[in-house]
Amino acid sequence: MKNKIIAGNWKMNKLQSEAKQLIEELKPLVKDTENTVVICVPYTDLALAVEMTKGTNIHVGAQNCHWKESGAFTAEIAPSMLVEAGVEYVIIGHSERRTYFGETDATVLQRTTAALNAGLKPIVCIGETLEERNSGRMEEVLERQILKGFETITAEQLKNIVIAYEPVWAIGTGVTATDEQAQDAIAFCRSVFAKKYGKESADELYIQYGGSMNDANAKALLSMPDIDGGLIGGASLVAKKFADVVNAYKK
Repeated sequence: MKNKIIAGNWKMNKLQSEAKQLIEELKPLVKDTENTVVICVPYTDLALAVEMTKGTNIHVGAQNCHWKESGAFTAEIAPSMLVEAGVEYVIIGHSERRTYFGETDATVLQRTTAALNAGLKPIVCIGETLEERNSGRMEEVLERQILKGFETITAEQLKNIVIAYEPVWAIGTGVTATDEQAQDAIAFCRSVFAKKYGKESADELYIQYGGSMNDANAKALLSMPDIDGGLIGGASLVAKKFADVVNAYKK
């Protein structure tokens, strides 16, 4: 059995003073876990988070990066800038980026490739909307996002990628996919990766569930055979709740 990768996505939350308090509270609560712990913080908190987590089992991630190393891309961040800052992970293609900022499968591929080339570990998000699920297009949408978003990604590169399946209808809504819904969708995603990369690569691939996973439902979700972790939103902003998610699964 794999350990789990539990990543907290702070989104646009936490001033530095708040981030410092949260990280201080979190460190002793997760120090004994066998799972991988990641906090994906706003750009302004990255330096603080990297410094505060040195010597701990907490890894630091960013929430986006550009596909170019430099240039006239106002407000964007190059992958090399994140690496220099001590960042290890980066979220790519979150549904909020796709919904509000025009992210597409093509730009997800570009950003993922650039992140890999810089030595980062991308957490690549995929997922369907409620309308797509209700109209019976969930599998079609997920397959498209995988085939287009990973079109030129090699099996070797896939080893350094984490997938986050996040049904858009469950992001920040308080509505969570049932354990079975999440398992079925992630098992389907794994089958698509198996067709593209082979069963061994697909089995080794970490696929998280993201979509209102919290301290109350994490144990049941993480017990599903194909769910390899969680991308946690609201619950990651409270140390005790996030720690409870991290510690919900033991081998």
